[in-house]
Amino acid sequence: MLYDRLRKARLNILGLIAVAHVLIIGPVLAQSESSADQRQKLLTPFGNSATLGPRDDTQKLWPILNNGDVVGYGFETNDQVKIPAYSGKPINILMALDLAGTIKTAWVLSHHEPILLVGIPEQKLWNFARQYEGMAITDSIRVGHSSDTNTKTVDAVTGATVTIMVVHEAMLRSAKKVAKATGMLGANVPEGAKPIVIQDHDEAADWNRLTGNGALRRLHLTRAEVDTAFIGTEAEGIDIAPEDQQSDTFIDLYYGYLNIPTIGRNLLGDAEYTWLMGEMNAGDHAIAVMANGDYSFKGSGYVRGGIFDRLQLVQGGTQISFRDVDYYRLNDLYLEQIPEFGEMAIFIIRADYDFDPAAQWDVELLVRRQTGPIESTFVGFTGSYQLPQTMLNQPAPSTAISLDDTNDAPLWISIWQQRTFQLVVLCISLILLTGIIFFQDWLVRYPRLLHNLRRGFLIYTVLFLGWYSLGQLSIVNVLTFSHALMGDFRWELFLMDPVIFILWGFTAATIVLWGRGIFCGWLCPFGALQELINEAARKLKVKQIELPFAVHERLWALKYIILLALFGLSLESMSSAERYAEVEPFKTTFLLVFNREWWFAGWALMLLFVSIFTRKVYCRYLCPLGAALAIPTKLRLFDWLKRRKECGDPCQLCAVECEIQAIHPDGTINANECHHCLDCQITYHNSNKCPPLINKGKKRKKANPKLIDVITT
Repeated sequence: MLYDRLRKARLNILGLIAVAHVLIIGPVLAQSESSADQRQKLLTPFGNSATLGPRDDTQKLWPILNNGDVVGYGFETNDQVKIPAYSGKPINILMALDLAGTIKTAWVLSHHEPILLVGIPEQKLWNFARQYEGMAITDSIRVGHSSDTNTKTVDAVTGATVTIMVVHEAMLRSAKKVAKATGMLGANVPEGAKPIVIQDHDEAADWNRLTGNGALRRLHLTRAEVDTAFIGTEAEGIDIAPEDQQSDTFIDLYYGYLNIPTIGRNLLGDAEYTWLMGEMNAGDHAIAVMANGDYSFKGSGYVRGGIFDRLQLVQGGTQISFRDVDYYRLNDLYLEQIPEFGEMAIFIIRADYDFDPAAQWDVELLVRRQTGPIESTFVGFTGSYQLPQTMLNQPAPSTAISLDDTNDAPLWISIWQQRTFQLVVLCISLILLTGIIFFQDWLVRYPRLLHNLRRGFLIYTVLFLGWYSLGQLSIVNVLTFSHALMGDFRWELFLMDPVIFILWGFTAATIVLWGRGIFCGWLCPFGALQELINEAARKLKVKQIELPFAVHERLWALKYIILLALFGLSLESMSSAERYAEVEPFKTTFLLVFNREWWFAGWALMLLFVSIFTRKVYCRYLCPLGAALAIPTKLRLFDWLKRRKECGDPCQLCAVECEIQAIHPDGTINANECHHCLDCQITYHNSNKCPPLINKGKKRKKANPKLIDVITT
């Protein structure tokens, strides 16, 4: 088999892969055949006589048979919908439905969530999914406690809100998709005539009219109402309002549908409305949410690539969650008599939800109260919405829209469009960095300018690339890309995170041109953080530790050993390789911001602490990503770091000054270890510092002693 041959030749493959890896982590694809264990999980709820029929490759499901009759269907959620979770990868769940639409099996097959791989026990995720067994897809299901007695609830997993919201959405959307595809519950039976939106309904309206006719709805909660909703839960009595504050507003929330000009244009103004409609893809819908009060409907806990965990929509049992790519800031409202709001937002409902704006939908606000160090209890508050009848038409039955009529653009295109700000800033910074490299011979003649420019760029790398954009490349990217090459390679999987994609593309190009130093010295957030810490320590006169070059040179090998170990392990188990890739402190530092077990936080903090006394210990000796980038560096096309014949013999100035010791005693720059800081080039062009230049100047003076007088006169 090709896989076995590649596995035996893994050392040769590594060199080829390292040249090509320009992409990001991709999801693990579900197997097309169910294992014996998965088969048992699908069949057990249907009795001992149940059997699994041949897989339907078109619908990507297995019919479940009993005495030859179909009694249900089994499927994997990744075959139906792919919703990126906290890690950027989908969570794959094995599910079985009976013909009544009841969920009989819900079992997590695979995930890559960092806080579950090495944080919260995985059993909690399995237990969360199994709560859905016995519930029907027609039920109204909420995560956390709900004040609606007709709603079925499932307990959340504290500390993994984004993860469980994705699991909830993936299961319900997948189940409904299978129900439609198989005709279950009459999903494919024509519904006949139903209301449709008058999309060109455009009339002048003020705030009072829009709120009066129901085009804008309101959900008002007092602190007493919220306290009452938590009665009977573990959070009862926690954070209750004092008696004199019980009538105070907890949140005063307004919401409405924006696609119709009568609502959207009047609320946003002509320019903003036209821009918003142009931003959306075919089949997308927009809603506005505005609020005052003590409680934020957005919250502050959502992360880039995560979802808003306080606000969601529900229509016909389908939960609609919003990701950061579905969110726009709403800064101004143009209606007269409108109150001032402390918080406003626009959320986009994507076309793949099959949202029907003419039908009723609900907005659900989730409120959480802490019940312990890591435990919380959720309560949901619901507000309904129905467009005014004047904005609806009743078409003839023949004009009803088919449920299967979809024309969705790829999700990655929408993500790129929504992350315009990040991408513009990133591209400008990469153009700036390219200019620095091209004009380095001029810049090094102005050391102060170059040092300030470099320091500012490193700060940008840490704050914007690291903590804001989560643009820290990882060895896991390399391993995943290598496995994608061996298996089912699809560009769409790697285009889901445009920041990572562009960074890998730029890094691959600069490696081919100049080597690894451009990324490691300028674009690696953890490397930049180490360097800034060390620079601050030097300014404070902290004594620095430098190892003898012979010891330093041998320690280089450690990162290559770690790289080979991780690559070999990934051939056996990618999941295990991801666990051991925690030798990288990147996830702890930038993704989780040290909010995890003490040993992970301690490892990252220890590496940063060591940076006080010597520069970039992790980068020089332990970084498997740096090792992977160093291998193709030998194939670079250009070497723009200049040297003289006197470098190394007799001059050792640059070797002594190189703070990462990338210059050998013989004066040779080791491109595999160089971080392209350009310090040696500053010395190279400095006639008052570079010994060979100083000697040449002295010789010229001896050869022409009058030269100095001529110059001074």
